[in-house]
Amino acid sequence: MSATPSTADWELLETKYYRKILLYAGVFPSSVDLNAFHITGAPYSGAFALYRDPDAISTIYTPGSAAVKPVIRILSVAGNEITSVAVDKITVVAVGWSVEEQLIVITEDGSVRVYNDFQGGFEQFGLGHGAEEVGVRDARFWNGGFVARLKNNRLLAVQGYHEPRPRMLADPKPLLHQQTNEDSVGRGVSDEAISSWALIPPQYTLSRHVEVLLSTGTTILVVDASEAQDQVLQNGPFSHIAVSPNGRYVALYTTEGKLWVIKSDFQEKLSEYDSGMGNIMLARDIAWCGNDSVVLAWDEEVHMVGPHGAALRWYYDTRVHLVPDIDSVKIITNEKAELVQKVPDGTEDIFRIGATSPAAVLVDAVDQLEKGSPKVEEAVAMIKRQMPEAVDACIRAAGEEYSVHWQKQLLRAASFGKSTIEAGYDSDGFVEMCETIRVLNAVRFFEVGLPVTYEQFLRLTPEKLLLRLVNRQQHLLALRISEYMRLPTDKIYIHWACMKVRLSSEPEDSICRLIVGKLNGQRGISYEEIARTAYDEGRGRLATELLNYEPIAGKQVPLLLNMGQDEIALDKAIESGDTDLVYYVLLHLKKNLPLHSFFRMVNVRPVAAALIETTAFDTDRELLKDFYYQDDRRAESALIIFRESLEAPDLQQTLEKLKISSNLLSDAKLHLPLSQTIDDSAKLLSIQETISRDIPSLAASIMGASLNTTIFTLLRHSHTSRAEKLRSQFKIPEKRWWMLRLRALVARREWVEIEDWAAKTGKKGKSPIGWEPFVREILAAGNARLAAMLVERIVDREGGYQRRVEWWVKCGAVVKAAEEAAKYKDLALLENVKRRAPEHERGEIERMLEERRK
Repeated sequence: MSATPSTADWELLETKYYRKILLYAGVFPSSVDLNAFHITGAPYSGAFALYRDPDAISTIYTPGSAAVKPVIRILSVAGNEITSVAVDKITVVAVGWSVEEQLIVITEDGSVRVYNDFQGGFEQFGLGHGAEEVGVRDARFWNGGFVARLKNNRLLAVQGYHEPRPRMLADPKPLLHQQTNEDSVGRGVSDEAISSWALIPPQYTLSRHVEVLLSTGTTILVVDASEAQDQVLQNGPFSHIAVSPNGRYVALYTTEGKLWVIKSDFQEKLSEYDSGMGNIMLARDIAWCGNDSVVLAWDEEVHMVGPHGAALRWYYDTRVHLVPDIDSVKIITNEKAELVQKVPDGTEDIFRIGATSPAAVLVDAVDQLEKGSPKVEEAVAMIKRQMPEAVDACIRAAGEEYSVHWQKQLLRAASFGKSTIEAGYDSDGFVEMCETIRVLNAVRFFEVGLPVTYEQFLRLTPEKLLLRLVNRQQHLLALRISEYMRLPTDKIYIHWACMKVRLSSEPEDSICRLIVGKLNGQRGISYEEIARTAYDEGRGRLATELLNYEPIAGKQVPLLLNMGQDEIALDKAIESGDTDLVYYVLLHLKKNLPLHSFFRMVNVRPVAAALIETTAFDTDRELLKDFYYQDDRRAESALIIFRESLEAPDLQQTLEKLKISSNLLSDAKLHLPLSQTIDDSAKLLSIQETISRDIPSLAASIMGASLNTTIFTLLRHSHTSRAEKLRSQFKIPEKRWWMLRLRALVARREWVEIEDWAAKTGKKGKSPIGWEPFVREILAAGNARLAAMLVERIVDREGGYQRRVEWWVKCGAVVKAAEEAAKYKDLALLENVKRRAPEHERGEIERMLEERRK
């Protein structure tokens, strides 16, 4: 940029100044005839997509070469070719950009390709709704989506490219029919029924849904998701429609060469302009320059129309293309790329001839200071109170300048101004602007070709600007900007490494060493994405080597599995100590490997084997049984089947599973007792089933109960013979039989039978369980008399006289207890009995004590 006065490129349009800045010269080579091409620019001064008109010849010729396959060329604003996209096998009907600088290519058969970067890879989705049969005619884009017009004039809207869901808008056909003549109605709506169309992005509509403006006949139809409305205009047909960046205004260009500007609600006409070209040639293109003026372009002529119908005119030697942006419009020819925008208010207040704003005075004061003029102090004193305001204005104006000379002048003025402010002035804004300007100048350089304005930079954000640099493989510049602005650098390093993997022809070992050497010690680096790129490029060994440097196992393992490195993936998961990750790997291996290979891999890894054992019983018992079987672990297999028998829905299945479990154990001597126990369980279940069938009232308490419970239940309900049979069949020990019979008789309160049982045993007869259990059970049932009768049968081996004394006291026979203690001359025990005796019996016990003390 030259150091010419800042106003040299200004032109006054009505009450506002506009400036036309030369961005780059020699943009397109002479071999490219722009007459046959469309140019579509990405938002925020992004890349250009250069592609031939669908109606023109679909190949590109270069001097001295044969015809090549049709392509979409991606160039920077400076004309540097970034990449090209082959489109020889598809019929392209529309090309656009997303706000993330994704190239969107729409084909005639309803396919949509989304190119996420400039490396040629793309994601594809279909529009559906019959678009493949009807065909797509064209499309219009906004930053977050697009609307495609089918050949039957139906409209499909797509909002967002991450999870696109094409949505059919309201049918405009009924209103289109009304705008055609009777012959057209009879034949159906003709292709020419819509002369032009545009859209209003959803963020600028009341409904928050995209609205489409269709020019048909003399009027405009507004179509959204629910309805189509006729705006009842009489000035059409309109060959071009353009919506302002803020969605508030609509520019309509008629076939008579007139420009109409109205509000987007079609309630108020704002201006009218007659280009005077209607009888000669209609404008080829129309675009908004910010929200204040409209630009019309013919082959070699451009008109800029102001809010009240006045116009500026520029003339060129070659075909002109317009590329609008949020705050400006670019004029592209073969020779140069120019930026046209309204002069920012702050800049105008400083540099306008005769300007007296505080910032203008401050800039003039600095100029006087450089000349050594004594008027500096007078100028500073004049604006002393407004000095902070003047400094802020100079800082903002510096950011909005393209000329390096005037950037420096404005920053110098701001620096001088803030040094004269007595109270503390926050200099953070000044420092940030210096950093921003340095970044903007770096990316505007012709080798980069990103002429981002300050307003665009604020909306784009530094992070997304870096992403654009990375996609252009400007890694070094992106890295320096990141470090300069104290932003993370990990994504830049990772992208550089991925590109090195894709494009380098060096040996894989050399590539790995280079990448690791460059990335070693950098924070936030993940090798997973780099390794995935290597794998996608067919460099499996390089991918495996790179994954060894990935610190997070959760990122290593999935990619290793995708690469078929199953054993390494399992080992990495085990090393991580994350059981969920190990289990994820095991599930993957089980699904994709033969069972014997899966078990062989698991058996040599105790952690994996243990995880299968602890989780498979609840999630996959068949797997666990197979696992035990192949390892010849019969006891564990039998245990699983035995547990399944307990959960079986019917007796037949239970018995079958018990039999299988027993057979698994019967072959090993070590497990024979356990096998016999299982056989006994099956035998008991069969007997219980028979008893339940014969005695239905006992079914609920017997089925599935233990052997002891079954015998007790039978005895309690007087089915003694069946109980005796069970005793014989299962060889019940005598002690257990006596205890079960005692408890059953006590439960039935068969006191007489118990007395007879005791009498038949004899006073000094031996009980296999002793007599103390008799006393305990009977006393617990409340029969103290019978319990006291049996106390004397408690022999010394059951605790001696002390136990008899204790039980007599519990039975209420205190005197009997005292006599027993006195018999053995145990004075301490006798004293204890006395303390526990009722009041009326203590005298007798005292007498016994006196006799024994003599």
